[in-house]
Amino acid sequence: MKKVVVFTGSGISAESGLKTFRDSDGLWENYKVEDVATPQAWQRNRKLVLDFYNLRRKQVLEAVPNEAHLALVALEKKFAVQVITQNVDDLHERAGSKKVLHLHGEIRKARSSVDPSLIYDIKGWELNEGEKCACGSQLRPHIVWFGEMVPELETAAHLISAADIFIVIGTSLQVYPAAGLIDYTKHDSEKYLVDPNAPTYVPGEFTIVRKKAGTGVPQLVNKLMKNTP
Repeated sequence: MKKVVVFTGSGISAESGLKTFRDSDGLWENYKVEDVATPQAWQRNRKLVLDFYNLRRKQVLEAVPNEAHLALVALEKKFAVQVITQNVDDLHERAGSKKVLHLHGEIRKARSSVDPSLIYDIKGWELNEGEKCACGSQLRPHIVWFGEMVPELETAAHLISAADIFIVIGTSLQVYPAAGLIDYTKHDSEKYLVDPNAPTYVPGEFTIVRKKAGTGVPQLVNKLMKNTP
């Protein structure tokens, strides 16, 4: 069974109604990113950060997977599929994808402020001041903030290096370090980029599908399924 690695960005979640920082002129739901998504912001104003992520978590819970998410699940019928996502929502999991690696964390989880290995599921959409980990420290969103290391980057690179087919969806491939992951693809692997705003040139001989994820991904999945016994 061929290995397919799918690398998704904000474009796939946008079609489920989830806004992104880069869609809103430097503001993220009317917040400056440096005020809500950095370690410094957490030190300055924990309540503001918690309130911001509570709002985003509520939006995630109200969103539903779209046709692109569902098409990737169908791909598992004939391929060994691994999803790597930059998104912090759980739409891939709710659609039914079995293997999902989150590069930037998961919004429906919290973690200890002092021990990153202590991770907890959040029931509902609120995480508030006073909620503490087993060590007694305030719980923070389980999110990789701007300026923090991306701990799963090496794992992602290893998975991509073994892929027979590599599909990129809904990301410009302009933001590092995640954008550098395309350098780990095998030279003979099939490579696809589904994004209406894809750059004119992408290194690595990608087949570019300039369509939104909800349209382009089901079409690509149908093509791959038909070409595979």
